[in-house]
Amino acid sequence: MERRSSRRSFLGAGLALPAATLASSQSRDAVKLEHRHLGKTGLKVTSLGFGCMLVSDPIVVEKAYDLGINYFDTARLYQNGNNERMVGAALKGKRDKVVLTSKTRTFTKQDALSELDTSLRELGTDYLDIWFLHIKNEPADVTEELLDAQRIAKQAGKIRFAGVSFHLNMATMLAHVAKLGQTDVALASYNFTMDPAVSEAIRAARKTGMGVVAMKVMAGGYARILKGDRLYGQKPNELLSRLKQPGAMLSALKWVLRNESVDTAIIGITDLDELDEDIRAMAEPFGKDDEKVLTAYLDRIRPLYCRMCGECGGVCERGVRVADSLRLLTYADGYGQFAMARDEFLRLPEGSGPDVCGSCDECTVQCPNGVDVRARLTRAQELFA
Repeated sequence: MERRSSRRSFLGAGLALPAATLASSQSRDAVKLEHRHLGKTGLKVTSLGFGCMLVSDPIVVEKAYDLGINYFDTARLYQNGNNERMVGAALKGKRDKVVLTSKTRTFTKQDALSELDTSLRELGTDYLDIWFLHIKNEPADVTEELLDAQRIAKQAGKIRFAGVSFHLNMATMLAHVAKLGQTDVALASYNFTMDPAVSEAIRAARKTGMGVVAMKVMAGGYARILKGDRLYGQKPNELLSRLKQPGAMLSALKWVLRNESVDTAIIGITDLDELDEDIRAMAEPFGKDDEKVLTAYLDRIRPLYCRMCGECGGVCERGVRVADSLRLLTYADGYGQFAMARDEFLRLPEGSGPDVCGSCDECTVQCPNGVDVRARLTRAQELFA
């Protein structure tokens, strides 16, 4: 069955150029990308960064570079390691002109340093500009052992700067890594659905000199419903009609970048159409029309999208990894990445998946943001188990 991006079909028609214009020399001149200082690293990065997790075509990465984007984000775990190899090939000969980052999700110093060597080999480079300790959602996750791995890597010249990424508890984690003093760059989930405290935490962290990179900017990417995809049952159009909102994705990107303390926002881009849309989003500031679009869009996704606020602690009384399950469901429902989401779901510790939810009369987690937790966990179990 054909799988293609449907994001373009319901973005504001006047905000996107035909994909063919990407080949034109005028396309780059049409939108001047803004550059921001990445904390006190001395690096200057485009405010629009390229999140490479979803892309498999090196031509898209090459075109992003041609259009002026200079920040490229990948990770050892993306596409079973193949993503790094593809990104490295696409940026061959351009290494000194880009900021290249990767991540490790390991838990020991030895494993982290081993993965770093693999990342360097796959990317075809001697060093990373930033190396992130990935998905560290609690202060205890940022261990002295992993921090030591970053110190060793920096002393060896294998990384220029040390980073930490987190999907949950953004305000807490931003303050924690800033206090530790070793983290040069934080990669944090940040979008228009979140509590204003996250915006303030970003500003406070940035004032310490730490660089701030935003991810999950599209609030789950729910505009990416793939019409006719088997994931959406027999009535995909019904789901599509509930979730789509013209212009929402571009407005979401502009909302994040209006925070002057965000140095760059990495967007998951899969094809030339999406690249063009995101480039065009840079042409206009966030305005009242964007605010109206996002207000309507939030109403649509309220029962579906986890805000990653950490209020539920991420785990219910029965031990179900609620936040992790809902995040992985977003990868499948929002980004169309079913295989990756299922693989990660099956790695959850035994007894921590939503398979135990059936024995509960009612869900013990009451989301303060209106997410229908029980329905979403049931959905995750149906999709992945």
